[in-house]
Amino acid sequence: MAEKAYIVAAVRTPGGKKNGSLSNWHPADMGAAVLDELVSTSGINPKDIDDVIFGCVDQVGAQSGNIARNSILASSLPESVPGTSVDRQCGSSQQALHFAAQAVMSGTQDVVIAGGVEVMSLVPIGASVKDGYDAGHGFPFNALGIESRYPGVFFSQFTGAELVAKKWNLSREDLDNFALSSHKKAAYATEQGFFNKEILAIQSKSDANTGLLIHQDEGIRYDASIEALSGLKTVIEDGLITAGNASQITDGASAIMVCNDAGLKKIKIDPRAEIVSLSVVGDDPVFMLTGPIPASISALKNLDLSIHDMDLYEINEAFAPVPLAWATELEADMSKLNVNGGAISLGHPLGSTGTKLMTTLLHELERRNGKYALQAICEGGGTANATIIKKI
Repeated sequence: MAEKAYIVAAVRTPGGKKNGSLSNWHPADMGAAVLDELVSTSGINPKDIDDVIFGCVDQVGAQSGNIARNSILASSLPESVPGTSVDRQCGSSQQALHFAAQAVMSGTQDVVIAGGVEVMSLVPIGASVKDGYDAGHGFPFNALGIESRYPGVFFSQFTGAELVAKKWNLSREDLDNFALSSHKKAAYATEQGFFNKEILAIQSKSDANTGLLIHQDEGIRYDASIEALSGLKTVIEDGLITAGNASQITDGASAIMVCNDAGLKKIKIDPRAEIVSLSVVGDDPVFMLTGPIPASISALKNLDLSIHDMDLYEINEAFAPVPLAWATELEADMSKLNVNGGAISLGHPLGSTGTKLMTTLLHELERRNGKYALQAICEGGGTANATIIKKI
């Protein structure tokens, strides 16, 4: 019989704007900060941590060389704690959470930290592809098998977002209104202090305000308006996607401590939620962003539950069409979707986003005294993870 997987602690940094307050942090130091906070919060002897699994998409430069292990070495954790890094594109740290849950459920490990980090100001999106190509090390998508299977296709998330919007008959107005609601919800949540318990305030390292303690997400536009959003230029001519209805480039880290019943005996706090369903799927790599739909259906089927049994859901706002198409297909209640905003307003620090969203989802589920919550993320290559938690 499988062990249970409990979430005992979860934390995230604020989301730093591109070239903003967090842009001069070394990724390993930022990863170390959330690791140290989990140790402090849980009261665990750090020697009892069996593994650290971190998501990171662009594992190049400062984020190469196994960022999970380097974050451990930059932290207060002992050298005896191992670490490994995961790339499942935008769902990397959600996959890290799945691996952590599977480890403790199997009983082979008792306490595992899952998380992720991405300092996109330092290591730009796509750097691992571009830098490798520029260095003469080839291009990932021109394998003969891929080119013969998808002749003439240039894989792009922007193309996928346009295709999703058109397939689900979403207008530019639909996308911009959703983007506006993201900023409004994030602004309200910040003003009401809903994020206070989940955010680890860290010092700015930017030239403008070095040493200032940053405790709020920097990407929220408190003055966002439909007029400003509708005036933005589309990425492609006659397209629908703009910088305003897509996710923000963001710096950040997040981490979650997961354990089984044996692990609970090593921790000084009570468990907060149980991870009750995991799924990962492959989907159309040309549309690329529709995976959360079958992943969510699979996760719900595992529990014999419906979307109506969920009290909250987080569907990553990589682009506005993604959660809108998901909500249409799942017949979801929009009042439960990304209730405190999402990546359009709060940012999308790639490899950190999975555990970042789960940290927010957990705290909001507790604040509302709900029972079940679902999270899903679309991922490059047409894969997606979905996770359901149950509040204890």
